Amino acid sequence: TLLWQGKVEVLEVYDRQIHGISISIKLPSVMRLLKLVKLKDSHRAVKFSRINIFTRDGYCCQYCKHKFRTEELTFDHVVPIAKGGRKTWENIVTACWRCNNRKSGRTPEEANMRLIKKPVKPRWSPTVTITIGIRNTPESWRDYLYWNLELDADSPDT
Repeated sequence: TLLWQGKVEVLEVYDRQIHGISISIKLPSVMRLLKLVKLKDSHRAVKFSRINIFTRDGYCCQYCKHKFRTEELTFDHVVPIAKGGRKTWENIVTACWRCNNRKSGRTPEEANMRLIKKPVKPRWSPTVTITIGIRNTPESWRDYLYWNLELDADSPDT
């Protein structure tokens, strides 16, 4: 849609094509934004959901630092509800069953447990955040992702 609206320019394409009823186009691999695409406020708010909390915490128990599968994880109220804790980004963390049971209805300090990091509300959706590693980057992207590459240094005699 952005291409047809003239908001992006295709700079590189993959070998594969997208086929429609009456058109075939090469699949874009690198596009340049020509016009600002303004998001509606509803797209900016990060939904307080199970997947977003697990993703924010990297599927890692925020007490023992181990990674787990989704079904092995629970949520923990840092400040328990019984002690005035609320169901907010800043008070909910990912915890494994073992650590959650150990902490029980206490604060981390009372349970002599320590959080890996302070929970915060993400600024953008954790489910769409992409980490790009130079080894896994498609060849057509490399000229545009220069921050991962070693820069040519001036020689000392210049």
